[in-house]
Amino acid sequence: MFQRILISTDFSDGLYRLAKFVPDLAASGINQIVFLHNVPLWQQGAIPRVDKKKVDTATQRLSVALEQAPEGVEVKIEIPSGPRPIDTILETAKKYQSDLILLGTPTRSLLDEKLFGSTMVNCSQRSSIPLMILRPQLISAYTEEELALRCRHLFRYLLIPYDGSDSARYLIEQIKRYAQNRQPQSLQCCLLCWVVSKDGHRELHESKLKQARPLLEAVQAELEKLGLQVSVEVRQGEFLAETLDAAVMTDISAIAVSSQNLGKLREWSIPSATGELLRRSWHPVIFFPPGRS
Repeated sequence: MFQRILISTDFSDGLYRLAKFVPDLAASGINQIVFLHNVPLWQQGAIPRVDKKKVDTATQRLSVALEQAPEGVEVKIEIPSGPRPIDTILETAKKYQSDLILLGTPTRSLLDEKLFGSTMVNCSQRSSIPLMILRPQLISAYTEEELALRCRHLFRYLLIPYDGSDSARYLIEQIKRYAQNRQPQSLQCCLLCWVVSKDGHRELHESKLKQARPLLEAVQAELEKLGLQVSVEVRQGEFLAETLDAAVMTDISAIAVSSQNLGKLREWSIPSATGELLRRSWHPVIFFPPGRS
């Protein structure tokens, strides 16, 4: 599904561990892996300058990735220095024509995000390529055997929340585009899940329930034409709770989402369901930036 990935790590997110699992990442269809760590400029003295000691330490720490590369897989290590990690992430992704950026982001609230900032949100607003969000607590807690298996199945089974909206339709088109060029061992299965809220008039609620399954089955047919195994599920309740429960009850690898509102000012008054999923899901989440691919 994705063949050129950029793994950005600050060494507190656990993603640096993936340097030991290059063959397993390659087994998921990836043929180019770039490891990136941004070193802040050394601020002591009148003129900020490159902190060579930290650069050398980071390079040594990630160099194991170069020893792991199987034939046909390109591995690069980038240790730039700069005040803004978001800039180096986007510049490096452009340099290597990456088609996915991996970030380690802790679970947090919208308020925390506004107060302390978020590389994930800044990246989602400026990147033209998808982001994969992984939780540092999970990556750090996996045994090596578990992490190797996770790397092999990064994109194998996607949960796709769908509600017939423009954003949901855009998400399906992106899944189809990437699926057309996937490796056989990459994306194999999808679960289309429509969560119908119980709020509102009873007749309107029942009408939405009746409409959901036929619309899901139409999308199912589109994806099955690409050789994917696709199942559908209609749920009733609150979007976040039901989506996360569907993820737990199904053997998924990641949740795929897209949103026009993530990180925008209007999210304060109209919370983004996708934003809450990105902030609170313990499952890996692949975010497709809207309208820029």
